[in-house]
Parts: sequence; structure tokens; C-alpha cells
Amino acid sequence: MLKPYHFIPLVLLSIDGGTVALQPDSSASGVDAGTADAGIIAPPPNTADSIRWPENLRPLATLDGPAVLAANAALQRVLSRVPKEYAGTCEYSAESMDVVIGQEGGLYFVRIDRRADRCGWAPGFNLEFDWFELYAVSPQGRVLARYPYMP
Repeated sequence: MLKPYHFIPLVLLSIDGGTVALQPDSSASGVDAGTADAGIIAPPPNTADSIRWPENLRPLATLDGPAVLAANAALQRVLSRVPKEYAGTCEYSAESMDVVIGQEGGLYFVRIDRRADRCGWAPGFNLEFDWFELYAVSPQGRVLARYPYMP
């Protein structure tokens, strides 16, 4: 069980926003400090210099935070319902999904459409006729209900 003084380093690290850089311990025989079971994983090397940053960002859409939470919750629900044998295929991944979101009566309504053309299929080709999933989601990102339509 953790004692109250165990939380002090955690609180200090969360305030700092960073992680402690692990130094190799000369007393450890052949164990790299980065792979030791310290409970902290070192962050990946900074790749900001290798990214080509846009001069003018063209937004796809502007959504408020709760709308993004609602869309993410609905998309995660759809992906969790994918049969395990299809889980690794493009047709059943987020890459092939469109997310349409609307708000009414304090709830978000999120429709997920599958786009097989993003996975190399012919444009306009649909794997199933009229496939979609529709969810009612709270502003906090909790899926309340799925529309009673079976794709």
C-alpha cells in the first residue's frame, strides 16, 4: 500500500509536467536504467525538428471539446464491436470511417459511416447496403444509447 509520502514525487512530477530522465546506475550489473522496472517510461526522442509544419493550417472542421469527446466515444464503441478476425483490416479500422456529429437537446448524435474506397475499393463501392451506426452521447463523452438499427 502506498504511504502518503509516496505521492509527493508523483505530485511534483505532475506539476512539472515532465518525467525524470533515468541515469544509468553503476551499481546495477548489466541493467540499463531505461529498461529497469522504475515505473517510468522515458519519452521518445523529440521529433519536432523532423516534422514539416504547415505555414497556414487548413482546418478540416472546428469542433468544441465535448463534440470531440462524443465523436471519439462513438468511434471507439464502433471499433470495439468489430469481430476479432477483422480487427486488423483496413475496412474495419478508423481509417475507413467517417464521423458525422450533430447536437440537439443537450446531447450529441454521432453517425459513423464506413468508406471502403479509402481501403483501395472502387470509389462509391459500399461493402454493405446503407451501413451506418448512430449513437447518442453525453457532452462528457459517455455513450448513452445506440440507435436500434442493425447494420
